[in-house]
Amino acid sequence: MKTFANAWLGEGLSTNPELASGDISRSLGPERDFFAGVTGLTPSPLLNLPERAAQLGIGVLYIKDERNRLGLGSFKALGAAYAIAKQAFAKIEAGAANDPASALKGTTFVCASAGNHGLSLAEGARMFGAEAVVFVSETVPEAFADRLRDRGARVVRAGAIYEDSMAEAARQAEENGWQLLSDSTWPGMTAPGRDVMEGYLIMGTEIEDQIPEPPTHVFLQAGVGGLAAGCASSARTSWGDDVTIVVVEPEAAPALQASIAAGKPVLAPGPVSNMGRLDCKEPSHLALKFLAREANRFAIITDEEANETVAWLKDHDLATTPSGAAGVAALQHARGEFEDLGLTEQSRVLCYLSEGPEHG
Repeated sequence: MKTFANAWLGEGLSTNPELASGDISRSLGPERDFFAGVTGLTPSPLLNLPERAAQLGIGVLYIKDERNRLGLGSFKALGAAYAIAKQAFAKIEAGAANDPASALKGTTFVCASAGNHGLSLAEGARMFGAEAVVFVSETVPEAFADRLRDRGARVVRAGAIYEDSMAEAARQAEENGWQLLSDSTWPGMTAPGRDVMEGYLIMGTEIEDQIPEPPTHVFLQAGVGGLAAGCASSARTSWGDDVTIVVVEPEAAPALQASIAAGKPVLAPGPVSNMGRLDCKEPSHLALKFLAREANRFAIITDEEANETVAWLKDHDLATTPSGAAGVAALQHARGEFEDLGLTEQSRVLCYLSEGPEHG
């Protein structure tokens, strides 16, 4: 595990012309209560694990456990489904619809997915009467495609890798008048991804009510950066500059760290990582802009380190995947980085288990 200081801390990259315009949402509006009412949203657990903290050489370890969020198995249940709920809420508020279950009838949402984003989109579309089309690559297991179909989505296989399926999703969305709902952002495509990240703020509002004392550190795993940006935003809103934010990426896909080093969004090509949900070679522009200003350090972990932490967590009845465990993995393997990270035996660290174990 290696960590890197953020040279842009406090300044950010917002003036870089290569970045998409706009910023992430920093607070939730009335859509949050609407979403909660339709979905039956309840807070996910915040675990306090003193024995694990002692093993890691810190004072307190808090883990936000997203493994059973809304029955979908990951934090992404708060993303695409929330973004779709925002559209339904707007139609109802405008008097263009009355019943949430049919508020978006006639609308088709489309995305490319290798995992939980597609499930969230499918569930959100189903709840509000819309249609869902999810593009998956040839490498996505048929068992996962069946889970999408069980949520009412039409599944289309396209290409050998995720990038191929994403390109085809965008092409068919344009051709058919569908709404492309990505969890990333780039020039000309920011509103859907911003709404997805806004949904992730729900975790932060829950933690503020659950945690008995502010953390000194927050470790956040990142793919394109949506989870990291949303949760970092909540941390800064709740605890200001007193908390150290560490963003964790796979060694094979350090898109955010590489972009921070370059001072602009860049492609970070590399081999396939076992942290499949985090194996993203390009950052979300709005997430990058926020994290460039607010993240204290960036950390890179290996696939082997992630696997070791998955096994350690499983031994303590906390089954997850390498992606779900990545923030904890960075903390577990940070012994040689304690000084740079400001970690001590008194530190209070917040991590996220972002998803449950694989089901196919």
